Amino acid sequence: MPTPTVRMLMSVDTPSRESAPTTTPRPSLWAALRPLALRLHFYAGVLVAPLLFVAALTGLLYALSFQAENILYRHELRVPVGESVQPLTAQVAAAQAAHPEGETTAVWPSSERGATTRVLMKAPGLADDESLAVFVNPYTTDVRGALVSTGSSGALPLRSWLSSFHADLQLGELGRNYSEMAASWLWVVALGGLLLWVGRRRRLRLLRPERAATGRRRTLSWHGSVGLWAVTGLVLLSATGLTWSRYAGENIAELKDRLGGATPTVAAATTGGTGGGHEHHEGMAMPSAAPSTLTLDQVAGIARGQGVRASIQIGLPGAGKGFVVRERDTEFPVHLDAVAVDPADGRVMDVLRFADYPLLAQLTRFGIDAHMGVFLGLPNQLALAALALALMALVVWGYRMWWQRGPATGRGPGRPQPRGAWRRVPLPVLGVLAVVTSVIGWFVPMLGAGLVAFLAVDALLGLRSLRRGAARP
Repeated sequence: MPTPTVRMLMSVDTPSRESAPTTTPRPSLWAALRPLALRLHFYAGVLVAPLLFVAALTGLLYALSFQAENILYRHELRVPVGESVQPLTAQVAAAQAAHPEGETTAVWPSSERGATTRVLMKAPGLADDESLAVFVNPYTTDVRGALVSTGSSGALPLRSWLSSFHADLQLGELGRNYSEMAASWLWVVALGGLLLWVGRRRRLRLLRPERAATGRRRTLSWHGSVGLWAVTGLVLLSATGLTWSRYAGENIAELKDRLGGATPTVAAATTGGTGGGHEHHEGMAMPSAAPSTLTLDQVAGIARGQGVRASIQIGLPGAGKGFVVRERDTEFPVHLDAVAVDPADGRVMDVLRFADYPLLAQLTRFGIDAHMGVFLGLPNQLALAALALALMALVVWGYRMWWQRGPATGRGPGRPQPRGAWRRVPLPVLGVLAVVTSVIGWFVPMLGAGLVAFLAVDALLGLRSLRRGAARP
C-alpha cells in the first residue's frame, strides 16, 4: 500500500482526469449550414408553395387528360376495322372536300387498326402552332369530324387547354412567370428538404412515416418520408420544365447549343438550300404545298424503305422543299427517325436517325417527353399524377407544420429560423455559396428574383424587430 508521500508524488507526476485540458469540439459543416438551410426552406415553402400547389394541381389535370381525350374524342379517333385501307391520296381528297377553306400541310396516316387518319390543315383564325385536324376513316374515306390540334404532339382541345392552363393559367406571357417561378424553386425546395430530412440521422425512419407519432412530429414524419420518395421525380420535373420556360429556357438553349447538343433536323431543301447535312434548327410551320409527281402512298413507301415506318407524319413539300416523313412514336424505345424525299423524282435527299442525335439532344428529348407524359404512355401519366398528388400533400403538410410551430397554444403561424444563420457558416464556405448562388440566380432569373425578394422580406422583418426592441422601455 503506498505511503502518503508516495501518494503525494503520484498525484503531482500523474495528471488527474479532472485537471486534463479539455477542448470544445468544432461544430460540423452541416451543423453550421443547417440553420441557413432551414431558413431558406422556410421562406421558400411559405412564399413559393402556393405556386407549387397550383402547378401540381394543373399538372395533375393535364396528366389525366390523355385518357380523357381518348374517351371524349372517341368518335373522331376510332372507327370500326374495315377490310382494306384506302389510298392516302383519296383520304386527303375527302378531307379537302369537307374543308375547302383549309390548306393541307401534313398527314398522319392511321398508325394502328381502327385508328383514323389525321389530315392537318392551316385554316383562317388559327395560331401559328395550331392546325385544323380532319379525321378520316381510312377504310371508307368518310370524314369523322375536325378539331383544332396544337403542337407536334397533336394535342386536341381538352389537352391543349389544360396544357396552357398548366403553363400560364390561360394568362399568356404574364402567366408564364408563375410556372417558371414554380419550376425554378421546385428543385431548391426539394433538395433542401432532402438535406434537412437526411440530416436528422434517423436512418430507420427516413423511408416511412412514424405512425405512433402525434402532433407536429407526425406531420413532419409524413412530410419528410413522402418527400424522400418523391424528390427525384420533383427535381426532374423542375429541370425539364425549365427547358421551355421564358427566361431560363433561353439560357438553357444557348448553353445546350454551345455544348453541341442542339437538336438536328433533316435537310429537305431542293433548291436554294444547303442540299446536305442536318440543319440545326426546327420549324413548326409548313410552307405552301408544291406540286409533286409522287403520291403520298409512294412517299410513305420510300420512307418505309429507309426504315421510317413507326407512326409516321408526312409533311407536304413547299417551295424549294421536299417531302419530310418523320416518325412520331415517342414512347420508349422511341422511333424518331426522319427522311426527306425529292418531290420531283422520289430521290432520298437526307436521312436522320435518332441514334445520330447528340447525347444531350437525346436526353433533352427524353426529359421533355417524360414531362409531357408521352415517354412511357400510361405508366408515365400515372407517375406524373402520383408526383402531383405528392407535391400537393407536401405543401399542405408544410403549412400545417408552420401552424403547429406557433405560440405556446399550438395555434397560429410559427416563427422562422432565427436571424443571423449565415454568421455561423465559415467564411470560405460562405464565399463559395455566395458565388454559386449568384451564378445560379443569373442563369435561372426567377430563382434569383425570388432570392432577392426573400432577402428584402427578411430585412424588413429584421428592421421591424429592431424598432420594436428600441420602442420598449
